[in-house]
Amino acid sequence: MDAEVLSSMPEDPVMNTTDDETEDEDMAKAMLAQADPSFYSDAAAYWSKVPATVNGMLGGFAHIHGPDINASEHFLQSIFKMKDPPGHGRAADCGAGIGRITKHFLQKHFGKVDLVEQCQSFLDQAKESLKNSKKIGEYLCQGLQHFSPDVNTYDVIWTQWVLGHLTDTDLQDFFRKMACGLKPNGVIVVKENVTSSGTVELDEQDSSVTRPESVLLSIIDKAELKVVKNVKQPNLPKGLYEVRMLCLKPK
Repeated sequence: MDAEVLSSMPEDPVMNTTDDETEDEDMAKAMLAQADPSFYSDAAAYWSKVPATVNGMLGGFAHIHGPDINASEHFLQSIFKMKDPPGHGRAADCGAGIGRITKHFLQKHFGKVDLVEQCQSFLDQAKESLKNSKKIGEYLCQGLQHFSPDVNTYDVIWTQWVLGHLTDTDLQDFFRKMACGLKPNGVIVVKENVTSSGTVELDEQDSSVTRPESVLLSIIDKAELKVVKNVKQPNLPKGLYEVRMLCLKPK
């Protein structure tokens, strides 16, 4: 479930809502309004069949790997330049997939990186890919709805293309738990697709939702977090969702 994914669904510029779109929106709201077990089990079943490759992690868009990593690098560097920046001790890669982000990015900046991923086959591939790295801490095989870090553990908690797999309630709880797991000056980074339609859009194939930025920001606010940086991911192909990079701190 918690692999990286860039939705291939193009943004719909048409303002008129069709019956099918209304039905999808209603279904998305219903799934997010309660902890529907099928929302999680269907996602787990989907990801269990996805190849443990970069292309699999990126939904067939392996070519955006470079722009993604470059933008994340610049964003993290800007965070380190803030007043009272986070340290470089330990990071968590949430929804780590096969360790793509840890391998090409996070391990360069932190003494240890923990990988949190529900799909065991992805973690097995991550272990193989990162077997020569001295920067890896723990491999934690669990969904993010179950992840509860110890207090005062992480300088940076990185979440990318995975939060659409959490219901609204579980996402708010997730943010609160991550805030407790931060060291002083620690931050949570969110990198997620957002819709331009202003509505929550459901992907029945992988059992996930894509939220509008306003909804995501509302959940963040309810979790007692503040947004200290909000940047658009550049250099992505046309027809894909807009991606926002957010840096969060406890209020």
